[in-house]
Amino acid sequence: MFAVHLISFFFSKLQEDPTKKVDRFLYAMRLHDDQLSDISARFQAEMRKGLSAESNAAASVKMLPTHVRSTPDGSEKGQFLALDLGGSRFKVLQVKVREGMGIRRGGVEMVEKTYPIPKELLIGRGTELFDHVSESLKDFLHEKNISLEKKHPLAFTFSFPCEQSTLNQGLLVNWSKNYRARGLQGKDVVQALREAIDRTGGMDVEVLAMVNDTVATMMTCGFDDQYCDVGLIIGTGTNACYMEELRHIDLVEGDEGRMCVNTEWGAFGDDGALNDYITEFDRDVDAASNNPGKQILEKMVSGMYLGELVRLVVLKMAKLGLLFDGHVSDALRTKGKITTAHVAAMEEYKNGLKNTRNILMDLDLTPTSDDCVAVQHVSTIVSFRSSNLVAAGLTAILTRIKQNRNLRTVRITVGVDGTLYKTHPQYPSRLHKVVRRLLPECHVRFALSDCGSSKGAALVTAVAQRLASRRRQVDETLSPFRLSQEQLQLVKTRMRTGLEAGLKSKGPSTIKMLPSFVYRTPDGTERGKYLALDLGGTNFRALLVNFKKGLQQNTRLYHKIYTIPLEIMQGSGEELFDHIAQCVSDFLDYMGMKNAHLPAGFTFSFPCEQTSIDTGTLVSWTKGFKATDCEGHDVVSMLRDAIKRRNEFDLDIVAVVNDTVGTMMSCAYEDPECEIGLIAGTGTNVCYMEDLKNIEKAEQKTEKMEREEGTPEGGEKKLDDGTKREKKVGDAEIPKMCINTEWGGLGDDGSLNDIITPYDIEVDQNSLNPGKQRFEKLTSGMYLGEVVRQVLLDLTRGGLLFKGHVTEALKTPGIFQTKYLSQIESDRLALLQVRSILQQMGLDSTCDDSIIVKEVCGAVSRRAAVLCGAGMAAVVDKIRENRGLDHLNITVGVDGALYKLHPHFAEVLQETARVLAPQCNVTFLPSEEGSGKGAALITAVARQKL
Repeated sequence: MFAVHLISFFFSKLQEDPTKKVDRFLYAMRLHDDQLSDISARFQAEMRKGLSAESNAAASVKMLPTHVRSTPDGSEKGQFLALDLGGSRFKVLQVKVREGMGIRRGGVEMVEKTYPIPKELLIGRGTELFDHVSESLKDFLHEKNISLEKKHPLAFTFSFPCEQSTLNQGLLVNWSKNYRARGLQGKDVVQALREAIDRTGGMDVEVLAMVNDTVATMMTCGFDDQYCDVGLIIGTGTNACYMEELRHIDLVEGDEGRMCVNTEWGAFGDDGALNDYITEFDRDVDAASNNPGKQILEKMVSGMYLGELVRLVVLKMAKLGLLFDGHVSDALRTKGKITTAHVAAMEEYKNGLKNTRNILMDLDLTPTSDDCVAVQHVSTIVSFRSSNLVAAGLTAILTRIKQNRNLRTVRITVGVDGTLYKTHPQYPSRLHKVVRRLLPECHVRFALSDCGSSKGAALVTAVAQRLASRRRQVDETLSPFRLSQEQLQLVKTRMRTGLEAGLKSKGPSTIKMLPSFVYRTPDGTERGKYLALDLGGTNFRALLVNFKKGLQQNTRLYHKIYTIPLEIMQGSGEELFDHIAQCVSDFLDYMGMKNAHLPAGFTFSFPCEQTSIDTGTLVSWTKGFKATDCEGHDVVSMLRDAIKRRNEFDLDIVAVVNDTVGTMMSCAYEDPECEIGLIAGTGTNVCYMEDLKNIEKAEQKTEKMEREEGTPEGGEKKLDDGTKREKKVGDAEIPKMCINTEWGGLGDDGSLNDIITPYDIEVDQNSLNPGKQRFEKLTSGMYLGEVVRQVLLDLTRGGLLFKGHVTEALKTPGIFQTKYLSQIESDRLALLQVRSILQQMGLDSTCDDSIIVKEVCGAVSRRAAVLCGAGMAAVVDKIRENRGLDHLNITVGVDGALYKLHPHFAEVLQETARVLAPQCNVTFLPSEEGSGKGAALITAVARQKL
């Protein structure tokens, strides 16, 4: 009874507007923007599921890595063979990329031939299918007079889902598009092709790359448009690919750069994600297909099924009496009688209704004008739903790209291929309009693939060859920076030899080994207020340190930082020390202590010869300083003279110390085992407590040192808070003095020439002190950025970076600051942020450029760290042997931005020291207050002796 009423209801509506009748009948297919946004969000969730190693197995959208790591940059060239297998026919091509005469600059020239595939091969044995492909390839070579003796690189477009572990390997996941060849599912189809070529014989062919047609489409369009990072196929089947950040692809090792992911989005909905959007007609199409329950989205979208969807809708409406007066022809009942080509013809702008009438009459129907309008509208709704669903999926991909790049807006090009997109008159404009409406913040351009997937496959191969060639050249460039264990052992030996030579009173030594006249480290009894003045680079720091009763946690410290202008650094010595005196005056005003006569320690971080703790003759400037009339003069006297000239305050300058010594003293206040100081920052240096008997150049003898010390060696000392602090083992036997090694001079005699690169030579020659401080120029923050710039300049001139474009920025000395190394090498930094840093320097980079820049930074900074580690191994082994120990426990106090801020420097340095000095357990203690507090401690220790 209900059916009778339903039919009566439909007949009552026959006289109304035929399009409204269809709208009501197909209301479930008419998707509004909220629904499309919902579908897009579901697809994004499926993408995340497919990218994750934990959930990939259960994901319907497989997100297959393609191992295509770069889109074309326009420099690709070469001749390639290409095979394109993905439909009822396949093509063999010869593709020339920027080869031969008559090709436009950057252009591609192709010769091709199409071969049919007999239907029996589609469902036969896989070996027979590939034998047919191989024999056709040989036929093509003969016909086009292409040499059979010459080796030919071949690109293989294989338009079926495959899991790839490399670019030239792919395991078939499943067949689609009426292919059901036996024995290939789960097998490597590239290997199957190779074996077929071997069986055919007479060809020398190397299969270099296998790609999906979607990937090939992206590459084809990417050759002409650098913004093309998405490929889209809307034809017999449908699929999309895009460039995903490698760090998000769990199925592939590595996290640098990008890789193209083949989404295989046709399977979206196989897990029920689209059940509330599926109609009875979709279910009928699926049930009658070769793969029921599979490729659900593809069956709602692609050209293989749209005609059949229209036929089923029209058939149902006719059966209900809503069309053709209820007449149903046998042709209308026959599967496949309405094709997607018919759908496109029915929707033509001018001839659509005429075409619709002809199509219906060919189906033995007698349509009225309203019938034609209604059927045309059915086609419109079915095809519009297809473009809407594609738009929702594409919006999901574009949204993910935008989020990956952390951008509010993004400019991107989508490369498109496929007969539905190319032949349907309304499809492209509908798709474009909906995508832009759903994602207005994206500037999306759609580029039609002009030469299809074959050109793209050849370009994938060309890109792979370019990247492999570039990889080899970059590796060759960076190989001198990658020092072997044998080389580092030699550096350790040369450092040890330099240390020993520097301790002797006679004979030249590049390592100065300057006595500091600091005989002991703090013991915790230091008290009082001390002023510390710290000059070590482009900043001068004034500090007031108050050591109170108790241990170090009760120390109070106040400080202020002042800039040293470049003109002062490189002006006269008098101007420099007058500037320092002015800064001290300002600080005392700031602290309200202008009239206090404070004991002061002067941290002066340049090589000085000392004859006592309060004198220091400057040996040579480093770190960019070049003030005149200073070298060969006592810097303490120069500071005292500047204070007298100012005549505003008075200071008792008790000690002049190197920043390395100050760092050791500062950390020794925290850890009694700290007997080494290391600076790894703008400059680099080491000091350590050397046995006094080994310091031939020191005039003091053990007896004098013991007389000045005023404290018996060994035993214990009670602190004010009642605690005890033991003297270290070995202190009682042999008196010591801290030696400022000035190890940055290692190599000034040519002893490091075997590891010095042409880039280091360039940096040295352009420095303020050519031929000096060679070790420092390999290891310190002042020079590492410039070494990197020289490498980048060389790589760019060789066409390996920045498309070979040498910018004025790249030619500017000093533009690549060492802080950029720390930022670029941060594990948390995405390549997009690396590109941003490079852009700040006027360097417009691609993702591939950013990877190489990061690698260059890593090679240069790692070399610096291992060299410092090798030097440290020489120092700790010397201390261990001095004391006749089988095993040494010792702490190194460390300061410097390179050590503290670089993400890997400290770890690499420590590991190198551990490997090269296995009998030493070395603890590295970063200094919190640095050399300033250390200068105050040295002053306090010196005052205690008086």
